[in-house]
Amino acid sequence: MIHIPILRQGKPYESVGKVEIVHHATGEPVAQVSQANSGMVVRDVRGMADDVLERFTVAELIEMCGKAADVFMTASLPLGDSSQSFDDYAAQLSATTGMPITYCKVNAEKIRMVLAGMGTIIAGLTRGLDHQILDRGYGKNSGRTLSFFREGRIFGAVLPSNSPGVHGLWIPAIALKAPVVLKPGREEPWTPYRIIEALAAVGVPREAFGFYPTDHAGAGELLRCVDRSMLFGGGPTTKPYENDPTVELHGPGFSKVLLGDDVADDWEKYIDLIESSIVANCGRSCINASGVWTPRHGMAVAEALAERFAKIEALPADDPAAAIAAFANPGFAEQISALIDGDLRVGGAEDYTARMRIEQRKVAQAEACGSGAASGRLIKQGRCSYLLPTVIWCEDRNHPLANREFLFPFASVVECPVDQMPEAIGSSLVVSAITKDKDFARALMAAPNVDRLNVGAIPTWQLSWDQPHEGNLFEHLYRQRAFQSESAA
Repeated sequence: MIHIPILRQGKPYESVGKVEIVHHATGEPVAQVSQANSGMVVRDVRGMADDVLERFTVAELIEMCGKAADVFMTASLPLGDSSQSFDDYAAQLSATTGMPITYCKVNAEKIRMVLAGMGTIIAGLTRGLDHQILDRGYGKNSGRTLSFFREGRIFGAVLPSNSPGVHGLWIPAIALKAPVVLKPGREEPWTPYRIIEALAAVGVPREAFGFYPTDHAGAGELLRCVDRSMLFGGGPTTKPYENDPTVELHGPGFSKVLLGDDVADDWEKYIDLIESSIVANCGRSCINASGVWTPRHGMAVAEALAERFAKIEALPADDPAAAIAAFANPGFAEQISALIDGDLRVGGAEDYTARMRIEQRKVAQAEACGSGAASGRLIKQGRCSYLLPTVIWCEDRNHPLANREFLFPFASVVECPVDQMPEAIGSSLVVSAITKDKDFARALMAAPNVDRLNVGAIPTWQLSWDQPHEGNLFEHLYRQRAFQSESAA
């Protein structure tokens, strides 16, 4: 069986305690993962050399990242005592997470793009700062003397299992000279381990990496003992750290598509974009839309989306047509579906996809194919479950489901006057505002609750790599200081 070790300053270590991760559909063991206790995490982090990357220039590290991009996608890389090809990686990732293999490869391409485009990403994070200023500690920029020092000496990340693409968020720390300590998601050790091996293969020192599969206590100690970190998770996971400036939080996105007054009557032109914003990447990313807000025609929008979503079926992860991911923990899918049904009983909202599936006889078709017990949304197949894409029409924007997010393609459709939208939509990681109304766009640009704003027909998942996606890792790691020097004058 495959063994995935701990990496202690880059060196593989097999622990006595191990966790077995299994195939989401068959339950067959896929790998054993060595587990680190919290004491090991603390001792190792305190023993890491925080200057191990200082002997390289930022430009050299960016070049290494570029080389690692091809290695990540093509090479057979070490995996414990064995090796892993790219196809092995995609198959193993799919096996333990339930993500369709095609989507695993799409997410791998995102990681390749981050590595290959590291120069552009660093330029965006630093706002075009001359790299040599970070190498020397000071320098001239537009005629002004600037100085920065790396406050985040050791950088840590507590990572998720829901989507491999999120790993692109921590990789720039290497180009910014910060050694990294990673706690992988339980079902997704594959991607961070492969990224580390790809970077090590092109010359990044192995001692710049720590890889610690661990429990909740170990994750907490990791966040406490590093200088700067990022944490992925739902509300209950991230809430204890919401006032901690050393932890960059990546929780639910509550991303949305907004229709302006000037385009609302032509909503059909944008239905492909709205659909894509909701279902891309199996609906598992914080940049997927979980809300569609429009000044009118909300019921028509919901019905059109439901008609499309009702055609999406639960397919095995190795099927090229698979568009949704399985839940390896069937109980989790059942809880989510029950929560939605409970909120629907409040009244004032309707699951349009459930009605559409009945009309299209989707439930009957699923049963004829032997899919097992099925509700309109919850599909059970063997030991795993699926949640079919769901569109909720909310009569009231204050309904409990009007601003919710779940780990599958889910969206509510709400009507709201455009002049009230900027405040009414609440906290939103990404807003795609389809409009040419300059006043509406300006109001959204002034809204402090909108983290990333797309104006025009741009899906929520379309990122610009020369701009920070969520937070700014450079500002998280570095601090500007006042600096004067006779020799720098």
